[in-house]
Parts: sequence; C-alpha cells; structure tokens
Amino acid sequence: MKSRYGIPTRQKGIALVEFAIVGAIALMMIFAVLEIARAIFVANALTEATRRGARMAAVCPINDPAIAQVATFNAPGAGNTSPIVRYLDTSDFVLEYLDRAGNVIGSPDDNFVAIRYIQLRVVNFEHELLFPFANITFTMPEFSTRLPRESLGVPRSGEITPC
Repeated sequence: MKSRYGIPTRQKGIALVEFAIVGAIALMMIFAVLEIARAIFVANALTEATRRGARMAAVCPINDPAIAQVATFNAPGAGNTSPIVRYLDTSDFVLEYLDRAGNVIGSPDDNFVAIRYIQLRVVNFEHELLFPFANITFTMPEFSTRLPRESLGVPRSGEITPC
C-alpha cells in the first residue's frame, strides 16, 4: 500500500529519523570546527600576551604590577582580567629575571646588574570548550617569551620611573 506521494506507508517517518541522525552529526562537526578555531585563537592570544608582558618587563621597574596588567590586554592600572581571553588574569603569569646563562635570579632587586633576560610565562591556563550540554576544560600548554633586558625602569639619569 502506498501513500498519496508514492512512499510506502511503513516508511513514512524514516526520512525524519535519518535527518535527525545526520543533522545531529553535522551540528556536532560544525561545533567542533568552531571550537578548534577558538582554541587556536586563544593559543595565539596567549602567545601575544607573553610577548606584550615581556616587552613591558624589559622597560619597567622590577616586578611592577603594570607588567601583568598590560599582558592581559589592559592599560596599566585598568584591571586584572583580560577583556579578550576568557578567564585569563594576572595570576596566570610567571615573571622571571634571568642571568647570562639563563638561570633564574632568586632576588632580582638585589642582583640588578646580573639581570640579562626577562622571561614571562603563562602556566596552567584552563581553556573551556563551549560544546552544548558538555563541560569540557583542558590545560593549555605553557607559553613563554624571553627578551633581553633593557632599562628595567631606570633611565640614564638614574631615577626609577614607574610604568
């Protein structure tokens, strides 16, 4: 027995079921592509954040709080959370002052002359995927930038200037 459109009556709802299966798979693939693109964006933003912060650390006084604020894409004194990368704040950054051999200087204030490099790292940053009905987070790899020191906030006149 056939329906009015020539489709057997026993198979009337099969197209709807097939569409539901294929549509769900297609939507999951679209969301996966979007999330991969967003993860790549976050990775690039974290790389840029370490570059910005290391550049700021090379010219600002040692351990100036403005360094981490600029690294989070804010102006100095404007805030501690990033307006660009969700959940990125100043506590995610590790600032290290290194000697000529690349060893971390334990007390950079006391060993000002020994500082040759500045290294800023983003460590243990948790990236949250925005899949519907799933709460998936993973730790991004460590991002770091190392630059040679410059003035460290001390101009030629010898007075420390805040950033």
